[in-house]
Amino acid sequence: MYRGWCWSPTTAIIWVRAMVKHKYIDRICIAAVILAAALTIVLMFGERLGILKASANPGYAARLFDDSLVHTVDIQIEDWRTFIEQAEKEEYVPCTVVIDGERFDNIGLRIKGNNSLRLTEEYGLSRYSLKLEFDQFLDGGNYYGLDKLSLDASFQDNSYLKTYTAYDMMKFMEVPAPLCSYVWVTVNGEEWGLFLAIEEPEESFARRNFGNDYGKLYKPDYRFLNDENFDVALKYIDDSPDSYPGIFKNAKFKTSQADQKRLIESLRILSTGENLETAIDVDEVLRYFVVQVFVMNWDSYLGYTGHNYFLYEEDGILSILPWDYNLAFGTYALGMSSPIEDPNILINYPINTPAEGEVMLNRPLYHNLMKQEEYFGRYHEYFEKFLSEYFETGRFEATLRQTEKLIAPYVQKDPTSFCSFEDHKLAVDTLEEICLLRAQSIRGQLDGEIPATIRGQLEQPEKKLDASHIEIKNLGDFDDLENAKRKQDAALNEVLKVK
Repeated sequence: MYRGWCWSPTTAIIWVRAMVKHKYIDRICIAAVILAAALTIVLMFGERLGILKASANPGYAARLFDDSLVHTVDIQIEDWRTFIEQAEKEEYVPCTVVIDGERFDNIGLRIKGNNSLRLTEEYGLSRYSLKLEFDQFLDGGNYYGLDKLSLDASFQDNSYLKTYTAYDMMKFMEVPAPLCSYVWVTVNGEEWGLFLAIEEPEESFARRNFGNDYGKLYKPDYRFLNDENFDVALKYIDDSPDSYPGIFKNAKFKTSQADQKRLIESLRILSTGENLETAIDVDEVLRYFVVQVFVMNWDSYLGYTGHNYFLYEEDGILSILPWDYNLAFGTYALGMSSPIEDPNILINYPINTPAEGEVMLNRPLYHNLMKQEEYFGRYHEYFEKFLSEYFETGRFEATLRQTEKLIAPYVQKDPTSFCSFEDHKLAVDTLEEICLLRAQSIRGQLDGEIPATIRGQLEQPEKKLDASHIEIKNLGDFDDLENAKRKQDAALNEVLKVK
């Protein structure tokens, strides 16, 4: 039987001898060298030439995170009642997950959240945000390359769109952001509600954004809110890793002493305010702050808590990455003891001093960059790009309304929603108007028509954009939590009936 041509060792030797004697051997060698050099250039600079890393398009990106449709996720678990009742433990339990009809066994499931978890429990509700970890109980477990995802419950977000919109803004400004898409969640086949699936920043996220040789990733967080938490604020303290527990105890990957020393040195350089580009990815950080300031998210690095961000370090260069936006667009005031609820203050919040002085001085990643005239000017240039290309082209409204249309049928039938469908539609309209007015105010600040500092707005309040008709609470309020209990109890009972 014919088996095709075979490249044997003997054949190879004969071919090499023939090539050595070839009259064009010099030209062949030169061509080989040129080809090798070209391949080297492609490997080194392929992304700049428009050639994406293989890791930039993992399998999960085109599956679960195709955001042109609403996906399905069925969580199959033996004891949902106990899982809900022990929410505060945030412990992983095994379950089976069926994603768009495809089954994955022995997956880690746990409840997630901080303030949202506490309030959901306090109000006697059962709709929690969730985490699914594919390698929690199974070494190497993954969903087409994805190690972990979260299912966001849209807590205090009647629009269901705040987090999705904030990540879309970040992606537009070329800030590495988690992928996300909407999913219809069922539990043991019973309807549970519409959630936002979000790629958790861990190995797969790092590989997708930074390549297979990615650096180190941290999720800085405070131990106690009333502590100084200088490390979470990215302030240089001293050269001891023990002085930075909020960072190093929240490392996503194993870190060495060399890794810790490198990061601390970057913080030291940041503290000096000099040669910042040797320690900071300045352009990425400026683009991040453009969106962060726009969305008025004070449960963040620029807020009192100073957390809810990821810190990425590679070769001594630091970047800040986005996370957690359910309390953005001015609604974090709902969780404050002395809330700012005046829409005229919120919508016009100044882009040059986006926090009070005491907070600002303790946020060197913003403050020390903005003290440099070059970076301050570049920050304004990025704001100009954001306004002119994302808002003034109509892209924002088109994306918002297209997504609203996609999820509307699911919101309408959501058995555990925190609001009515009518309240959802009102929240979407409110979110759109808040963003458009915010863009209009910032345009005025860039053009010098509206003061861009807290002091300037206090001295000239008449120059601020009038936003007094806006009801920020339409995006989600505590009244919604009180009214949701009966509905969520009914949905829980339906799940518990399943044998």
